[in-house]
Amino acid sequence: MKIALVSPYDWLTPGGVNRHLSQLTNEFTTRGHDVRVIAPARENVDDPQVSVMGYPISVPVSGSTARIALNPALGKKMKRYLTEQCFDVVHIHEPLMPMLPIQALRHSKSTNHRAITVGTFHARKDDGNRFYRYGQRLLQRWVKELDGRIAVSQPAAQYVGTYFPAHYTIIPNGLEVQRFDRSTVEPITNLDDGKINILYVGRAEKRKGLDYLLRAFEIVNSRDSNTRLIVVGPDSKTRRRSEDSVRKRGYRNVQFVVGPPDSELPRYYRTADIFCSPALGNESQGYVLLEAMAANLPIVASNIDGYASVITNGVDGSLVPPKNITILADELTSLVGDENKRRRFASAGRVRVEDYSWNRVTQQILSYYELLLERDQK
Repeated sequence: MKIALVSPYDWLTPGGVNRHLSQLTNEFTTRGHDVRVIAPARENVDDPQVSVMGYPISVPVSGSTARIALNPALGKKMKRYLTEQCFDVVHIHEPLMPMLPIQALRHSKSTNHRAITVGTFHARKDDGNRFYRYGQRLLQRWVKELDGRIAVSQPAAQYVGTYFPAHYTIIPNGLEVQRFDRSTVEPITNLDDGKINILYVGRAEKRKGLDYLLRAFEIVNSRDSNTRLIVVGPDSKTRRRSEDSVRKRGYRNVQFVVGPPDSELPRYYRTADIFCSPALGNESQGYVLLEAMAANLPIVASNIDGYASVITNGVDGSLVPPKNITILADELTSLVGDENKRRRFASAGRVRVEDYSWNRVTQQILSYYELLLERDQK
């Protein structure tokens, strides 16, 4: 098959959707398919499989910032490219994001070679989507162009289905499970010193709940001084504010790590004893939870829809009410003091994460393509 994977996001800015597309490109190519990624980028991309289309700008989205291309003139370029390439499948990720995905939807069937169009919906926003709500009538026109609809989780399907009712096939984001295998990864030497390490991985945005974890950890550390919180994530103003706050409050045993390079990330999971993600909402699946499961870590996470679709409370992790510092501290303290509980959660999570392995996810997507192509030929 000749497959186009369309991303609305700056290809040179790390993020969940682009990471998903990059790995999917590798998996498809390994299986002998011809794959092209279409995405905006702030500069040229030295990769023959990536076609840059549009210059991205920063736009506030769901408590975060997304770099997307908003130039409506991209339509002509997209139509010309799709006509030249003659794809069998045009798979658009976040198909209703302006402007690149919508232009791909608009022109995927206007060429001589008719491709099937598939949309994957990754997002979840607990308080709704004003863009979907106010643009529902206009967007419905383009949603109808989709031959197939995928959502990465049931919460993501419920979210988009509120505005655009239809059947959404659930195919989760994939994970390189073996990459996080503890038996193949060396720990971070200076952090591997006998302390019980609690790991947080992610941006320091308000919706990620880091401040609640910092305050909960102060309680945990006061109960057991042999604990450490490791905060791993990109540099930002909010991260620097969090670090300043930790210093001013006099919190002990909190280690901030800027970055690190993606190749080093498994080593931080390897160094940890417990993983914690106290997000407040707007999570469709929780990729970091999968990484922690693959690394054989017990998890404490917020009881929000996206996380509850991955974690079974009391089986492969603990789900606690978001924003509740006391309960979060109590559950972390319980895991710190109970090695058997940590092992039980970790073992169950390691089995569960195999459902998200790239081998399995890739085959699910290819099977879905084949089903749609067969229907189209009837």
